Amino acid sequence: MKRLILEKDKYPMQALLFVPQQINSQIPLMIYLHGAGERGNKIEHVCRHAIPKMLNNGHELDAMVLCPQCPAEYVWNNVVRDVKQLIDLVAEQYNILKDRICITGSSMGGFGTWEMALTYKTLFSAIAPVAGGGLSWRCSNLITTPVIAYHGTKDTTVPVIYSQLMVDSTNACGGQAKLVLLEGKGHNDGIESAYQETDLIEWLLSKRRTDFSYVKEVCEDMF
Repeated sequence: MKRLILEKDKYPMQALLFVPQQINSQIPLMIYLHGAGERGNKIEHVCRHAIPKMLNNGHELDAMVLCPQCPAEYVWNNVVRDVKQLIDLVAEQYNILKDRICITGSSMGGFGTWEMALTYKTLFSAIAPVAGGGLSWRCSNLITTPVIAYHGTKDTTVPVIYSQLMVDSTNACGGQAKLVLLEGKGHNDGIESAYQETDLIEWLLSKRRTDFSYVKEVCEDMF
């Protein structure tokens, strides 16, 4: 895959974009959000773990993969508007279909994945947060978005209860969420296992969004 650097002077934030050799009108766009240790302005740090590491080492996917870099002083939850603007620009530039945009991320990026889907309720065809968590009281926002979360059972950095709460809350609201427990895995090895040893990537790329109907924001009647 060809690797492009998206510079901050032309885009809302710095990012890597991995582009396959063959591009067609049906190609999906996958967004990957990195963890806390990859923040800053050294773009190579984005390739330390998970999907960007795999792609940087020669792994091929039949998809475009967008990997933004979060500024050092923020977490993903602080910059959801910037990430959304970046997604919109790349999707427009490469004529990505609106039903073929999916998102995943690990650790801080797992939290960011939940937050992006909670905020932009009909944007993603599916989400796959790894070792993350979020605002479970907002999970009714996810009722039309397929979700599979992954979490190591021995994770002491982000305990598995964070993912369990989000999945249980989504399902309680009528959504479709599943939690895959990675038995015996801790934080970092659980992240690598999720991307290398499960069908996470294949599942994400197989999804197309079919429901673009309006989803009410929590407490919307009080606004």
